[in-house]
Amino acid sequence: MAARFPSSFHVAHGGRLQNTKSASALPCTRTTTLRALSILRGCPVSRVCLISQRGMRSSGQIRASAADISVDESVEKIKLPKGDMWSVHKFGGTCMGNSERINNVADIIVSDNSERKLAVVSAMSKVTDMMYDLIQKAQSRDDSYVSALDVVLEKHRLTATDLLDGDELLSFLSRLHHDISNLKAMLRAIYIAGHATESFTDFVVGHGELWSAQLLSFVIRKKGFDCHWMDTRDVLIVNPTNSNQVDPDFSESEKRLDTWFSQNPAKIIIATGFIASTPQNIPTTLKRDGSDFSAAIMGALLMAQQVTIWTDVDGVYSADPRKVSEAVILKTLSYQEAWEMSYFGANVLHPRTIIPVMRYDIPIIIRNIFNLSAPGTMICRPSADENGHGQQVVSPVKGFATIDNLALVNVEGTGMAGVPGTASAIFSAVKDVGANVIMISQASSEHSVCFAVPEKEVKAVAEALLSRFRGALDAGRLSQVDVIPNCSILAAVGQKMASTPGVSATLFNALAKANINIRAIAQGCSEYNITVVVKREDCVRALRAVHSRFYLSRTTIAMGIIGPGLIGGTLLEQLRDQASVLKEEFNIDLRVMGITSSRKMLLSELGIDLSKWKDQLNEQGEAADLQTFVQHVHGNHFIPNKVVVDCTANSYIASHYHEWLRKGIHVITPNKKANSGPLDQYLKLRALQRQSYTHYFYEATVGAGLPIISTLRGLLETGDKILSIEGIFSGTLSYIFNNFKGDRDFSEVVAEAKQAGYTEPDPRDDLSGTDVARKVIILARESGLKLELSDIPVQSLVPGPLQASESPAEFMQQLPQFDQEWAKKRQDAEDSGEVLRYVGVVDVVNRSGQVGLRRYKKDHAFVQLSGSDNIISFTTSRYKEQPLIVRGPGAGAEVTAGGIFSDLLRLASYLGAPS
Repeated sequence: MAARFPSSFHVAHGGRLQNTKSASALPCTRTTTLRALSILRGCPVSRVCLISQRGMRSSGQIRASAADISVDESVEKIKLPKGDMWSVHKFGGTCMGNSERINNVADIIVSDNSERKLAVVSAMSKVTDMMYDLIQKAQSRDDSYVSALDVVLEKHRLTATDLLDGDELLSFLSRLHHDISNLKAMLRAIYIAGHATESFTDFVVGHGELWSAQLLSFVIRKKGFDCHWMDTRDVLIVNPTNSNQVDPDFSESEKRLDTWFSQNPAKIIIATGFIASTPQNIPTTLKRDGSDFSAAIMGALLMAQQVTIWTDVDGVYSADPRKVSEAVILKTLSYQEAWEMSYFGANVLHPRTIIPVMRYDIPIIIRNIFNLSAPGTMICRPSADENGHGQQVVSPVKGFATIDNLALVNVEGTGMAGVPGTASAIFSAVKDVGANVIMISQASSEHSVCFAVPEKEVKAVAEALLSRFRGALDAGRLSQVDVIPNCSILAAVGQKMASTPGVSATLFNALAKANINIRAIAQGCSEYNITVVVKREDCVRALRAVHSRFYLSRTTIAMGIIGPGLIGGTLLEQLRDQASVLKEEFNIDLRVMGITSSRKMLLSELGIDLSKWKDQLNEQGEAADLQTFVQHVHGNHFIPNKVVVDCTANSYIASHYHEWLRKGIHVITPNKKANSGPLDQYLKLRALQRQSYTHYFYEATVGAGLPIISTLRGLLETGDKILSIEGIFSGTLSYIFNNFKGDRDFSEVVAEAKQAGYTEPDPRDDLSGTDVARKVIILARESGLKLELSDIPVQSLVPGPLQASESPAEFMQQLPQFDQEWAKKRQDAEDSGEVLRYVGVVDVVNRSGQVGLRRYKKDHAFVQLSGSDNIISFTTSRYKEQPLIVRGPGAGAEVTAGGIFSDLLRLASYLGAPS
């Protein structure tokens, strides 16, 4: 571990540095500090001559810089073998976090059955940050850098004490203390000067890798294996291009690797990650994700069979698992797919890491050091069977990634069209302020160019553009330079997208159904990715929506249940009983986020436990507030699809449907008030539904769970012409007239229906016929008739004198007074061979409707009913001679809740669940 910097240099004539003596022999004195300080103040970095520490022994191993070794030509060099015999591993700071983890890393390396292994290691966890902090403290003239350096020393000393003993421990500690002494002198010089050059900074922070590499090599040798450690500053040569990137010099690095190996011919090599040297032997770093880059470069130099990147996740996910809990581990990715996903922020690899291995088709495997049973993700060139393992391709999109905190800049004007150099001038101005353009989109009309930049850079970009194009703006050739803040990018990535029609349509359809507006779109001709810009607040919802739509996760719907009474409570029980089946077999996750009654509401961020909802509502419920309730359901950014299920018969709640639909909240209801209310409100509601991707389902408003609305729509959509609709729409009245026969009294049958729970608490609500009239007006409007409820004549079965009864009990008590009148009506019908039935009629031909008591022959379909069944007859152009009949239970909590449940599943299907 060489102190390769100025403690052993002095400034000679012309500002050049000359070596005065070995660094190992030079104590850290005030003279040393002054020499380092002289470099900080005046000596150009490019002219600093950096020489490795020489002559230090480590268990018989001589460490020397390959850059400065002169090999006698008479001595035969040991040739570096290359090819599949090599396996390269990379272990990050988390893997090297403590003595136990370092020991685990050693076990993984020695258990690899490859003939030769090279492992690239990062500094121990947090050490690189600690080293940067030392620089910052010293530059700020904060004396605590001394104690902070002592913390670094103690961390490594304790780790070494846990792992090593004997000569190995003494050797490592000797090197460690020597380095710390040199670093103190270096930091003291920085403290005095008040600043540090980039080379000084790179030199200081690179020590973490030096120490971890030596520790690991000692541990492996202690296990009885031949192992050498490599200071990659002696081997890897890079050319800095800017402050954030370097380009490897493969030719020179290969020569130096050959020379290094001839002096250190080991079966196992532990190499430092992150650090390298310039062609002038100045220490530098590989910048962001440098250790991954080091491993890829070493893999390419050795032409290794594979490069394994060890981390703390099981592989590459189809989306960020913190945002999409159902994200899956991808078994394989092509180099291009990994490149695209990493560019757009996915936790894969830095794009440049992939470049070296692509040259030789070397696969990269991402594995979890804490879960060795997980196979990980392989990044490689795709084979003919892209998925391998004989599996069928599930989706043309492999994964999704996002970038947040962006702003869109839109440059627009008619004077841009056909003018050469406009785009060049725009992006030249952007380049001048050092901004990074993430995405570009331009219409073919050339009327506008928009591009995305980091939000922190947009102010400077806008000012530069306004300055550059001031003349064009004043002359009207450009109309505006507009900034749209608070944006995020969503990218869909997949190599199979290029050969699969309809991917873009599916993506945009999923976003539309989640009520998410796209602000800009970009797609390259390679079709490896489709990029869209959305509002930042919509980003997570957008990610979940598209992820679900491509069958990589469940279709998740956030639900708010209004009215947990008889029907609502039954629906919640059905949801509870079917939840696991829907998730496992149909990939649907219906998650109840809120339940509200007229007095209390229960809200949850993750989903209410439906086995305990009653107790939780009573014990934990807060005061009901409809606006707060709906905002809670709508405000969940992690679930893209939201639905309010109104299980009440409340007209006030129904009046909010339009507002909810406009916000992108789907609505499902058995509540008839909206569709049978004022005609103008109904038309407004239906117009909004047709114009948006928000769904409004109300099958249960007519016939409970019977497919009445869907049958009518099916007839109309296939071009049939409705002539009339006639039916027994009330389960209550069906029960009453099915049982009003023989010598039974009418009041007796009504009391029996009430006792059985078929009637409303006040039977007059059923006998008035208003509920049937509402169903008739709903079907009339579905058939295209523009009728108000008041246009439907209704025959009430409530005797006139009893309409003013003060209570249901009083009504039931007085109802027998009219039994004789009802007996006469029944007898008159029987004398004619007919039966009484209470029906609703939609006469489409005459554009009218009516509700009342009718008589039917005993062979008529309406007479064949039993119990509380409904029956609806559709007479159409196709079904004129023999009407289309829909018959079945039309009342009761179970079937009504089942109808609502069916609408929920239909919504899930529309939103992307498999059908």
